Amino acid sequence: MSKPISIPYETTIHVRDTCLCLAVQRAARALARRFDEALRPYDLTNGQFSLLMSLNRPSPPNLSSVASLLAMDRTTLTAALKPLERRGLISVAVDPQDKRSRRMALTPAGMQLLSLVLPIWKDSHGRLEGLLTGGEHDQLLNGLKKLL
Repeated sequence: MSKPISIPYETTIHVRDTCLCLAVQRAARALARRFDEALRPYDLTNGQFSLLMSLNRPSPPNLSSVASLLAMDRTTLTAALKPLERRGLISVAVDPQDKRSRRMALTPAGMQLLSLVLPIWKDSHGRLEGLLTGGEHDQLLNGLKKLL
């Protein structure tokens, strides 16, 4: 039998206090909870809001372009689309130029819901921006974009 490995507690503290991945995960969860709570009266999550917003384009996007924008794999995106499609908020149709591909679009009901929740998003986002001072919002956003 091998000797049990021991990692000093100080290492745990160091990782807790310096790990970018952990910090981003914790911040993402906290932000998601804030937006989920704000959007709850409309039976919408922050992820669904982002997905609906990603479909607000001049022409219907394909699955790959939306998956890329949202940093999701196609299988996860397909699963996320289903409840929105069942609610009549989006439509998914065969791409006329490529029968193997699908195009997604907001329905009138989806556009209506998006227009109702956009002011809620703006208010929630504005309050978050207010917590960041002296250019911290832009610095944080630019720093996160570098990691994509």
